[in-house]
Amino acid sequence: MILHKNRHTIKRMPTSASHRITGLLQAWSQGDDAALAELTPLVYAELRKLARGYMRRERRDTTLQTTGLVNECYLRLVDTRVAWQNRAHFFALSGRLMRRILVDFARSRQYAKRGGGAPHVMLSSKNEQPSMPEPGRDLLALDDALSALATVDERKSRIVELRFFGGFSNDDIAEALGVSAKTVMREWQVARVWLFRELTNTGREEATQG
Repeated sequence: MILHKNRHTIKRMPTSASHRITGLLQAWSQGDDAALAELTPLVYAELRKLARGYMRRERRDTTLQTTGLVNECYLRLVDTRVAWQNRAHFFALSGRLMRRILVDFARSRQYAKRGGGAPHVMLSSKNEQPSMPEPGRDLLALDDALSALATVDERKSRIVELRFFGGFSNDDIAEALGVSAKTVMREWQVARVWLFRELTNTGREEATQG
């Protein structure tokens, strides 16, 4: 599996717009349906950008399209009761939901059947945004590895998830997780080494069993 640079990032909004979204999110958390109606057009365009980043390297014959991914994510968001902290928190959870939707879709299409050989992983230590992996085996292998990492260190797993699946910058991740950008960078570097080992060992085990 090769993780390339990802040009997709969550665009920073003017402070006033960001504060407006945060206020609407918090009002929605308190049961204000009117706030949700006002919020939807403000975040929908960003959700589409996020979804396009996810779908960029999906199979061309996939029946799941960007609009479908956005709509499914939005429906799950509406059905989820969350005490929203801010805009970054909203898009962080959106990224997690899109990851879950894509993985569930891949499993439903029986992409989980993996071939032998270790995945080729290149996790950059620089402040770069990796793109989606090849569909099928690589996506599911990474999802499994991230789940395993979460049992060891959930925050590191979230950092990888937000950078890789969500295309978030270090500053965006820091805001979403309530830590410094330096902490994000340091933990990303540790996490990428852990994931490299996990994915490589998994690939070797599968090759042996095959």
